[in-house]
This record gives sequence, structure tokens and C-alpha cells, in this order.
Amino acid sequence: MSFYCGQSGLVILVNSMKRNPELLAPGGNIESIKAAIAAGADAVYCGLNRFNARNRAGNLSIEELIGVIRLAHGNDCQVFLTLNIILIEAETAALISVLNRIVNIGLDGVIVQDFGLFYLLGQHFKRLEIHASTQLTTHNRGQIQFLRHLGVNRVNLCRELNLNEITDLTSFAHGHDVLTEVFVHGSHCLCFSGICYMSSVQNGTSGNRGRCGQPCRDQYIATAQGKNYPLNLKDMSTFFDLKQLVESGVDSLKIEGRIKKFHYVYAVVDAWKKHLVQLYDHDRSGQDNSVLHSMFNRGFSNGFLQGNIHKNMFIDNPRDNAARYLAEKKGNCSEKGIEDAKKTIYRQRSAIIRQVEEKTARLSIKQIPLEIRISGNAGTPLKVFVKTENYSFTLFSNSVLSGKSFRGEFSADSSPDQIDKNSEVGCTSTKNHLGREGLQKTFGVVNSSGYQLQRLSLQGLDQDLFLPFKEVKTLQRAVLATLNDLVEFTPPATVSRVVQQDGTRIIPKLSIMISLEKDVDLCNESDADLYFQLPDCLHEKASEYRYFFHNNRHITPVFPSILIGEHFQAAVNLLQQVQPRQLVTNNTGIAYYAWKMNIPWIAGPYLNMVNSYGLRCLQDNFNCAGAFISNELSKMQIHTLQKPAHFHLVYSIYHPLLLMTSRQCLFHHVSGCSKERMDEHCLSGCKKTATITNRRHETFFLKKELHNYNRVYNSHNFLNTDICADIRNIFSSFFIDLSDIKTSTSVTEDKSGLITIFSELIQGTSGAKEKINRAISPVTNVQYTKGI
Repeated sequence: MSFYCGQSGLVILVNSMKRNPELLAPGGNIESIKAAIAAGADAVYCGLNRFNARNRAGNLSIEELIGVIRLAHGNDCQVFLTLNIILIEAETAALISVLNRIVNIGLDGVIVQDFGLFYLLGQHFKRLEIHASTQLTTHNRGQIQFLRHLGVNRVNLCRELNLNEITDLTSFAHGHDVLTEVFVHGSHCLCFSGICYMSSVQNGTSGNRGRCGQPCRDQYIATAQGKNYPLNLKDMSTFFDLKQLVESGVDSLKIEGRIKKFHYVYAVVDAWKKHLVQLYDHDRSGQDNSVLHSMFNRGFSNGFLQGNIHKNMFIDNPRDNAARYLAEKKGNCSEKGIEDAKKTIYRQRSAIIRQVEEKTARLSIKQIPLEIRISGNAGTPLKVFVKTENYSFTLFSNSVLSGKSFRGEFSADSSPDQIDKNSEVGCTSTKNHLGREGLQKTFGVVNSSGYQLQRLSLQGLDQDLFLPFKEVKTLQRAVLATLNDLVEFTPPATVSRVVQQDGTRIIPKLSIMISLEKDVDLCNESDADLYFQLPDCLHEKASEYRYFFHNNRHITPVFPSILIGEHFQAAVNLLQQVQPRQLVTNNTGIAYYAWKMNIPWIAGPYLNMVNSYGLRCLQDNFNCAGAFISNELSKMQIHTLQKPAHFHLVYSIYHPLLLMTSRQCLFHHVSGCSKERMDEHCLSGCKKTATITNRRHETFFLKKELHNYNRVYNSHNFLNTDICADIRNIFSSFFIDLSDIKTSTSVTEDKSGLITIFSELIQGTSGAKEKINRAISPVTNVQYTKGI
């Protein structure tokens, strides 16, 4: 059984369906985890007090996590730990400490976003199973291959995919020994996960750090369509799509909700479990989802899954819709009708709360009592007998005990490391590792593994014996491995700063990005590098871009974050046909193919590179040539980075500030659209712009460009000229984006003039910064000030 606590199966076999999806439940705190177990979850996902993407959940201490694992495993439920945020350099020591503590406690997997963490797990914690977080927004075959190369066992497919896309990627993943999971119920994000910066820019609370303030659900000044919550999506529920989901072959059905209450978790998991059982037993889906409607919801939609992206996926109210739904169902939406519905909902939830409390009363995460008996005499192995409430086992040392005493000068305060240096230590008193004090210290570590050593018996152990300390340590680790059902004990890792700069003096260059072919000649009188932004939807224009790059070999193509289906294949074909001298990519699927084709590649700004281990991960595993450093980092956070040798770092000092990219049409509830739903012409043929303003009078620009998804931009462009002086000898290039994205930022210079003054800034010309500030305003560099 699977269960998640804190942020990401049920064994079902239907007809010829070969794979049995688990039911994966959220566990934001201990009560919710118990509720999920009681409801029959096959697995739970949960987070610690640090390093997870739901910092508003109750979350767990490591001691509580250990107890949860014992409880869950005792009820045929797996536990996956969310470590699914990006991690700054200063957190490395604390992260290693956490990993050392959790690696041997029986976890069934860790959910990961940060490439630096992928590197550390691959180097030092290979026994931990790795699941790719939804924050990596996996949506094409190349991304699956990229993640598999990093040791990933399971990927979460992004919520925007439809059934055909899920089926295709699942089949492909299975062919590469990777499992897939999909969200089936809970809150919807408007933006593709991992590339939303709206909360980071507006509130200083990054979604990539588990601190999203959900500004997309804020109230806005009424739009032309009369909507106050124009970006507020309904919740996802694919309850009636279950059979199709099972037929798609996905391995895990994941429920969102780590910040939901325990009664919500129980009700939703229970409904889905019964639904699955009915499908298994009777080969038919249930038709009653009333329990789901009685829990907190914003209304339900399965639009993305069915490929029916329509205007009714939005709801003009971010609050609980349960009472209104019930009132509508009863045909009475008057004030009294809604009030009566609220009372009914309250009674239903109260009854579920009582039911859950009764069912979870027996579920405990308390430590399990344990007894250890140690015995042996000269000429025999040291025997360690371990007994719990439910089972017992016996272990023996590889070497035999010796009766010849070794009388070293060790005090009671001597450390095991000091003792071990002499290889063999006697047992002439209780003040050594075979005396009571030493053995109590050695085997007392079980108290940090979900057990409580209540009795340590040495009755059968003769005195004046010795054994190499490493043998005793091996027995200790074998006890822990057996108690926690581990294949092998992983010793604690000590991680040094393995990333070292090469010491070469770096003179940064200017890099310029354009998005219009007419701007190709902008750099004719400059030594700046020129980049060209490719669109999200490449399929229809692939031949044009092939011709363009063949005739402009000096231009570096920049691949977007989202490349789904035929557009990803078109991008791969473009690589094969053009073989550019280098490329920039915000999509790891393209990174994988660039590596395979020996094309130098640079990790783009939306791959969220924030620590040295992430840089090393890309360089060592995929021969990455360089990376953009995330604009979410502050000055001090960037200062701590260590650049790998022969690796280029890039920083964007000026660009329109992209906040969100969405597969949904953002204009339905803003300026309106003649279409009720998106069709095959929307992506390639639609070009629109609009603005929305929140109640703090902050304006956002909605943009739909030809061949691109819908996007939200900040009102003020990002400009950071300070970094050119603040941080030296690390960046090979400073980057400016001259794409034609109109915002509230006014630019008084033409593009050639901008290139001139930015070149002067990078060369250190006096007065260049002031020229730029006069030419471009208003702007923001709030992220550089606040950091993450």
C-alpha cells in the first residue's frame, strides 16, 4: 500500500491490464497519515520539517517519520519522503545530516526536484529509491531518459497531459525500467509545475521552495468578463476516468492534499479505494462521487486528462464549493438553501471525523520495545540475539572471541574511532566496547530507529575477551539493517566541497537573445553572442527553423521549457538536422539528446540551477558545458557557488519577467474568447494580450504569442546591473533578452542602443549603469535582494 505525507498502490488487475496502480495518499501530518492508512492507501508521501514543498503542512520530525514507517509497513503501506525543493548551497551540511539519518530507516523512496540532490544521492546514498517530483514537469520521452540516467525509478507525469500522452509516456517509461504516477484528485496549478515564479516575484515566497502564496487565486479588479478570480482553476478529479487511467498502464494514482485535514484525506482515499475495488471485482466504475463533493473543493474538472481544455475549468471563487454544489443539486441556491447545505455538510464531515478517530485510535507510531542478549566465550563468535514483540533473530560475528586480554590505555571516555585505530581491544572491564557501557552505547542506536532498547542482557558473555571493534560495529549495522528490512546498511557519508573553481581569470561577454528573424543583424558590430528563442510549438515551423539555423551558424538556439508530443520530436529532429555548435535548453529532454549527439549544451534559466552540486550533476552525467544561474537567488546565495572547472556560468541581467506558462487559455475570464474550448489552431494561430490588476494595484500582462502557450509576465522587467560589480570571476557571460514582449517597462533606446550601453556596462565603462537606468524603467530586481 502506498502513502505520501507532507507533498509526491492499490493492486488492481482488470481484464488484460498488466500493471496494478497503487493508490498514493497525502500525509501532511501524523493524523492524516493514520487516516490514509485506515482508508486503505497503498502508499503515502510525506515531508519533514525542512526540505519539502509543503511548508504549510504540519510535516514530521525524523523521529516521527521513523514511527510512521513502522506503522505503515505494518499495514502494507509504503512511505515516500518529499525532498522536493531546490536547495541553496548553505543548506548542504544540514541536508547531508538528514540523509545520513534517513538512509537506514526503511524508507521506500524519496521524491526529488533539485539536481544537486540527485548528484548527492547518486554518489553517497545509492540505496535510496528516487522518484522525480512533479516540480520537474515531466512531459516527454527525452525527460524520462534524462531522469533514468540519474537513477530515477519513478516519474510524476505533469498534470496537463491527456490520456493519450500519458499512455504513450507510460509505455515508453516501462521500456526503460521507469514507473509512472499521475495526480488524479486535488488542487490544480495554473502553471506548469517548477516554472512558476509569480509568488517568488510578488511575495518573496518561491514555489520552488514550498512557499507558494498562490497569487493566481487572489482576487483581482473585475475583468471585462466580470470575473474577480480570473486565474482560479477548479480542482482536478478524474474519478470517472478510472478505467481509462488503469488501461493507460500508470503505476500510481496520486491524490494531492498535504495541507488538507485528516478527515479530508480519509474521505477521498476511502472513496478512491472503494472505486478501485469495484473496478477490480466487477469490472465497472462507480457512479457516486458525492463524498468527494462533500469535502473541500473548488468544483471539479477533468479537462486536461480528457484533452478538453475549456473555459468551465475556471471558477470565480477560490473558496470551498461544497455547500453551493449541494444547494444546486437540491435546486435551492437561495441564501437559506446554501445555509441549509452548509449545515448538512458540517454534519457529514463531523460524522467522518468521528469515524476516522475511531479507526485510527489503534494506530500508533510509538517506539517498539526491544530486547538484546549478547553472549559468547573464548573461541566462539560473539552472538547477538534480538527480540521484539513480534519476532526475533540472531546474528554472529565473523571472527571468534579471544581470551587474551588487550590492556590498552583507554578511558571510559574513549571514542569508538580512537579504539578502532588499535584494531583489537580487550574486555578487561566495563569501560570498553565489550563491557556493558560500550555495548549499551553501540546497540543503543536502535533507539533512533523506531525501537526502544528496554533490556540489554550480557549474562552469557564471559569477561576478559576481545574482538576487533569493527566486528562489533558490523554487528550493530546488521541489527539495524535487519530491523529496518534493509538489503544493506549504508554508512554515514561525509561530503566535502567537491566542486572547485579552476582559478582562471574570467572576462565576461555579453549575450543577447532575440525572437524575431529580422533582428539577426543586431550584433554585426559587436562581439556579443547571439541567441534565438524557439517557440513551444515547433512542429509546424520546423522546416523554417532548419533553414534559418543552417544559414546562421553563429546563432545559438534556445529551446523552451515545454515540448510535448510532436513538438518534442520536431525539436529532436531539428537538432539532428542542424547540429548547432551549441544550444541552450530549458528542457531536460533536449539536454539528453544534445548529450547523446555530442552537442555542447547550456542549462537554461528555467532549469532552476541554484547550487554547485547541481552544476556538477549536469557536467558529470551529461557533459553539460554551462548553466544559467537562477534569477531567484540573492547576491549572498550566488556568492557561495563554486564553479566547476571548464564550465561556463551565465546570468540574465535584463529580461521580461516570465511568471507563468500555462496549457490553459488565460483569456476566457479576462477579455473573453469566441471559443468555448481550445482546439488545434489555438497554439499556432492565436495572438492576444490583456492585463489584470490585483487589489494591491499590481498589474500582470497576459500574453499569447503565435506558436506559444499562454504566459503571464510581471508588469516590470527584471534588471540587475549590480551583479556585474558585485560578483566577479564566476560568470562567463551576462545575458540580455531583447524579445519583443511589451510590459509596463518603458525603453527609450532601440535594440542597437541597448546593446551598446550593456556592452559598456560589462566592460566597466564609467556611467554605463546610469545610462541603462535612464533608458529602462520601471524595473525590478526584487529576487536578487530577497533570494529564496
